[in-house]
Amino acid sequence: MASAMKVSVGNGGAVLEDVPHLTKWLPGLPTYENPLKHNPAYSAVRQYFVEDTDVVARDVVVNVNTTGEGIHFRRAGLRDKFACLQIYFKSEDVRACIVTCGGLCPGINTVIREIVCGLWTQYGVRDISGIEGGYRGFYSRNTISLNPKVVSDIHKRGGTYLKSSRGGHDTHKIVDSIQDRGFDQVYIIGGDGTQKGANAIHEECKRRGLKVAVAGIPKTIDNDLDVIDKSFGFDTAVEEAQRAINAAHVEAESIHNGIGVVKLMGRYSGYIAMHATLASRDVDLCLIPEVPFYLHGPGGLIEFVHHRLRENGHMVIVVAEGAGQELMAETMGSLDKMNDASGNKLLLDVGLWLCNHLKEHFLKAFREPLNLKYIDPTYMIRAIPSNASDNVYCTLLAHSAIHGAMAGYCGFTVGPVNVRHCYIPIARVVATSRRVNVADRMWARLMSSTNQPNFAQYSHAIQQSRKQNATKRREEEALSNGSSTANVNGDDVKLDSTQKEPIEMIEIGNK
Repeated sequence: MASAMKVSVGNGGAVLEDVPHLTKWLPGLPTYENPLKHNPAYSAVRQYFVEDTDVVARDVVVNVNTTGEGIHFRRAGLRDKFACLQIYFKSEDVRACIVTCGGLCPGINTVIREIVCGLWTQYGVRDISGIEGGYRGFYSRNTISLNPKVVSDIHKRGGTYLKSSRGGHDTHKIVDSIQDRGFDQVYIIGGDGTQKGANAIHEECKRRGLKVAVAGIPKTIDNDLDVIDKSFGFDTAVEEAQRAINAAHVEAESIHNGIGVVKLMGRYSGYIAMHATLASRDVDLCLIPEVPFYLHGPGGLIEFVHHRLRENGHMVIVVAEGAGQELMAETMGSLDKMNDASGNKLLLDVGLWLCNHLKEHFLKAFREPLNLKYIDPTYMIRAIPSNASDNVYCTLLAHSAIHGAMAGYCGFTVGPVNVRHCYIPIARVVATSRRVNVADRMWARLMSSTNQPNFAQYSHAIQQSRKQNATKRREEEALSNGSSTANVNGDDVKLDSTQKEPIEMIEIGNK
């Protein structure tokens, strides 16, 4: 993948991972004068335009002895190729379409609005269609006509004006539809799976020799797309999560042994949970998928919760939805074979599991009832309109995508790298998913803020738990078979046949 994209440029050893251009398989394409050349908003200052040789470095922090080396991406923006301002589409002939796929995210409607208004007012494009219902809409002919009047106030609403869906990607059917309806610019808004689909569409258009520019706008509320600084809607999600955390804190501090548990989105990456915790200052414990935790024993969650309640009388726990899945699977069984329509593995509910376990254990081990409040604001967070920061960000994404498509670039995802917007090959963005780097200073800041345990003995604790669970199963089997003894770690242990439940080996192990 990477070798096909890399082009060495410059004298400093810089490597440009470039995006495809229509002229690579359609040589001799005619060019047209860019209407922005005469637009008073842009023509007054030449610095509004970028040179074709402008690039953005992926790594902004480098060694002074290797400055200029490393991976770079093509900078996004209005092209100024030899000051001629050429584009590869005749504005009045452009047929553009926009589609949204996957889960909801604050800011989708802003991106839709700005693509439509940007094409219409900046380039004079008049044929813009919205594909309703995700990828399926291409071959089910769910299409609506878009113009600035239609989308004028959709940015004030949550959700997606074009509706969405998971799955339904059939590359050949989609490209057949694009070809039949004469679309030559396709703007695809979606996350990891959607961008992979966009890349497949681009490759099929290229294989058929079609003059179609496919531009991806990355959308994931979990902020787990690689390369780009962050995804739109993330700031809004973190801000909205504060309301849930504040409510949990008020509930917890208003009663003895009060615990507020807030479950936030984060299937594989705990960015929302981490940033919401840092922003709140009221959180005592943050659990994310990247840091496995355990319950019992020294340095475990139970010990920390017990200590914090003794110290403060209340506490707040924030947990990402993907945290603790391995731990739950040890006792509840796994959902590895169950997936949603997008192919994502279905998760066990860590919030409910954690609440139930805490209540049962404290009542049994410490003879103390917990006043526990569980808040799951998942759909409230992702269904709201974007805030001011994300609205500005969405505008920049939309305009960068438009300028790239009109300049003939395709098969790219647009996004900021070190605060500069650029065009990134889709294959690069979807190659890996981003996870919270627990060796980074941001996680260290969180640990310092909460003073939570680092769960360094996780592997040992899990092995002990597995041994204890195996012992319990053997005891249960022996009791069910009417035996008075069971083999425990090579020894015959006498069982009390009057017991309704097997011996609690976890408690014995802790003692």
